[in-house]
Amino acid sequence: MAILLHPHPFSLLILLSLFSLQLNTSFCFHPKLLNVSKLQSDSDWSPAGATWYGPANGAGSDGGACGYVDAVEKAPFSAKVSAGGPSLFQSGKGCGACYQVKCTENEACSGSPVTVTLTDECPGCVSESTHFDLSGTAFGAMAKSGQADQLRNAGVLQIQYKRVECEYPGTSVVFHVDSGSNPNYFASLIEYEDGDGDLARVDLQQGLDSDMWVPMQRSWGAVWKLDYGSELQAPFSIRLTALESGNTIVAKNVIPAGWQPGKTYRSLVNFDG
Repeated sequence: MAILLHPHPFSLLILLSLFSLQLNTSFCFHPKLLNVSKLQSDSDWSPAGATWYGPANGAGSDGGACGYVDAVEKAPFSAKVSAGGPSLFQSGKGCGACYQVKCTENEACSGSPVTVTLTDECPGCVSESTHFDLSGTAFGAMAKSGQADQLRNAGVLQIQYKRVECEYPGTSVVFHVDSGSNPNYFASLIEYEDGDGDLARVDLQQGLDSDMWVPMQRSWGAVWKLDYGSELQAPFSIRLTALESGNTIVAKNVIPAGWQPGKTYRSLVNFDG
């Protein structure tokens, strides 16, 4: 004789509740992971204000407060440069630092990042805590193809930015000796540093046999000086210490015996990017 067993109603209720809980847990898990990933990506960027100055397709100014003169128009800068408000320029300490900037709020914005080098100061750019006064070339480079003039016509934008390493492939650090240098006083513009881009310290070593490093002082912008008080003995080796990473390189005997004010001397070294 068959015996018909009736399951207890309470047991069915528990089974149904557990099954429902499993379905809900599986459904909610992946979207939460995707949202976290998106937040981590967005957090790399910070808000800033942006304007532009100088010719529409130019480099802003001829070198500006960092002292790069007409190098800003040429490779590797190629006019994609910017002046910085006080928080970026930092009384010259920010010279040479590299940033990516992008815009999305204007219909002409491409949303694609543009890499710029800080080469000038904008002392009046204080309406936001961080402000880029971009060259006309750099500002227009944030636009969609064919809409650079439309974007420049906006004049002022809210943008996003992040600090990045400088990369100048095939380029070594260059020293442009200041025209006011003399046997007792040496000053030089230093440019094209990969990696951090900006410098915390510069030291000079005299002669071929010396092991003593003498600290130089920042004169202004990216120009460093040594007022030695007596005649300096060339050749000079120059040691550079990066501001953010603390990495150090030495340009051995980069300034030769018989060096001349106003001349440019190219080293054989650069920071690893």
